[in-house]
This record gives sequence, structure tokens and C-alpha cells, in this order.
Amino acid sequence: MSPAAGIPSTGRAKLADVAALAGVSVGTASKALNGGGRMRPETRQRVLDAVEALGFRPNQHAQSLHTGRSWTVGLMTTDGIGRFSTPVLLGAEDALGAGKISVLLCDTRGDAIREQHHLRNLMDRRVDGIIVTGRRTDPRPPLAGIESVPIVYALSPSTDPADTSVVSDDQGGAHLAVDHLLATGRTRIAHVTGPEHHAAARDRARHTIEHLERSSLRLATGRVHFGEWSEAWGRRAADAVLRTAPDTDAFFCGNDQIARGITDTLRERGVSVPGDIAVVGYDNWDTMALASRPPLTTIDMNLAEIGRIAALRLLEAIDAQPAPGLHTVPCRLVVRESS
Repeated sequence: MSPAAGIPSTGRAKLADVAALAGVSVGTASKALNGGGRMRPETRQRVLDAVEALGFRPNQHAQSLHTGRSWTVGLMTTDGIGRFSTPVLLGAEDALGAGKISVLLCDTRGDAIREQHHLRNLMDRRVDGIIVTGRRTDPRPPLAGIESVPIVYALSPSTDPADTSVVSDDQGGAHLAVDHLLATGRTRIAHVTGPEHHAAARDRARHTIEHLERSSLRLATGRVHFGEWSEAWGRRAADAVLRTAPDTDAFFCGNDQIARGITDTLRERGVSVPGDIAVVGYDNWDTMALASRPPLTTIDMNLAEIGRIAALRLLEAIDAQPAPGLHTVPCRLVVRESS
């Protein structure tokens, strides 16, 4: 602390020190830190600048008693922390951390008993809210027996339309992929994707077909090729598609693993990508998209943004301003050498 400010240079800073340096009352300083009260933005900023200058750390226990909040939020992943749930959780944590909220991460590993165990622990810790996510886009049942705490579902929406869910715009993603291929002159587009019982595979396929029909086009083979989310399936599907429709000039794939398997097969056949056949993937998973030869054009689901928006919706719900319903986050097209 600066001796010139009339504040002792030793010891932990107090709220009164912050108020004195900012030139406000202790009550105003408290409201500025808690996000409450009506004040001019410059007044709130002076308080925040004083906090930074003094290295002030508020007494979390006292804050909790004063506001009735624990300043903690639970982040629960229901299907294991993996390729999809991790970016969502990181995006949420970034948004919550900016508000000085602590995060408790729970991995249920897809186990209903483990999920209830984590829920009890979160409720015992009096968390202010919970974000639930998973690795798939299939709707999931809402958390049972939790009514007093706001909950937001991210990526994997709740089956209850009254809940708040934040999801990727699969329709927009499919449209981006098809429009890109059409813009490059492709008209014989095959669609190879994952298991038909997965919502992501079904939804992207349906939107692809519908969007092609608006341009008076149909899939190159006349049908969707459902299979697995794997490179091996991509290799098998490439052979099957080219046997059925040798004039295929583009593949739109349900994920990057499938797309990489397809580019491998085309390369082995001596087919130029994208000269003869263009390939577009989905997910923008760097491990797959950048290692593919050539690197994949793909659709990015903006997973971190899904997490960030989910955190903001949760903070609104905690402040008694919930936004129920389905909120979609736009995808983006990442163009690389495969198209």
C-alpha cells in the first residue's frame, strides 16, 4: 500500500482501506464488490482499481453470510471428461472465474449412482448453481430432486423445455458445410456419419438432406451412410460410396475422424483431394483435422462458447433472472486444404 494514501504499508488490506483509496464510503465499496447497488460505472471502476492496487481479498465467509451465497458453482459432466465436455467446462470456468466464483468439478462417468453422490455433495456445499454437460448432443433427463438451485444444461440439453439448455446449432453447421461445397462447384455430395441412434448423426443428416433439396439436389448415393465415429468406418464408407456413385465429387462427414479415414482412402486410390473430390469434416478436432492429409476443412461447434454462454445463463438464473428454453450457439466454418 502507498504510504502517501495514508494507509499502513504493512498488514492485510481491509474494506475500509479500499473505500478510502477509492474515495467512497465503506457501504459503496461493499456494493461495488458484490455487484449490487446502483452507481456510476466510474465509481465502481475506482473501487475495483483500489482493490487491485491494495491486493485486497474479500472475506468469503463474511460475504456468504451477507449475501446468502456460497460463491461456488458445480460443473458436472455426465459422460466422462473427454473430447467434447472438456472445452465446454473450460469455457464455463473462464466465465465464472471472471466473477471470482469458485468451481467444483464432478465427473459422474455416466453412472447414475455416482451422479446422485456428487449432487448430494454439491448441495451440502450449498453451491449457487450447477452446469451439466456431456460428450453427446442427445437430450438427457433433468437432474432429479433438485429444485432450490438453478441448473443449466450445456451441449446435452434437458428433455424438459422449461429448463435452460445451451446447445450447438447443428442445423447451421450442416448448412455451412453444404453451402461451402456448393460454392466450390460440388453437386454430387455424399454424407457419411456416425450411428443413427445418436442425435448428432441424425440431426446433421436431416439438415444436410433438407438443405440440398432446397437447391434441387440429392445425396450422391441417394441415402445417408450411417456407421461409426471412426477412421475405419470412413475408409470403408469411402469404398462403398465410390462403388455406388463413382461420380461423387464431395464428402460431407459427421465428424473429423470419419473425414480423415475418407481422405486416407482417396489418397491411396490416387484421387486428388480437393482436385477430384472435396472433403469436409465436423468438430474441428485439431488432432484429427490438422493431422489429416490434406488438413481438413471442418465445422467448429464453438464448444468453449457453449460453456461460456451456459455460465452466463447460470449467473442470470442465480440473480433471479432465468432464461428458460433452448439457446443455440452458432457454428463456424474452418476452411483448410481438403476443399
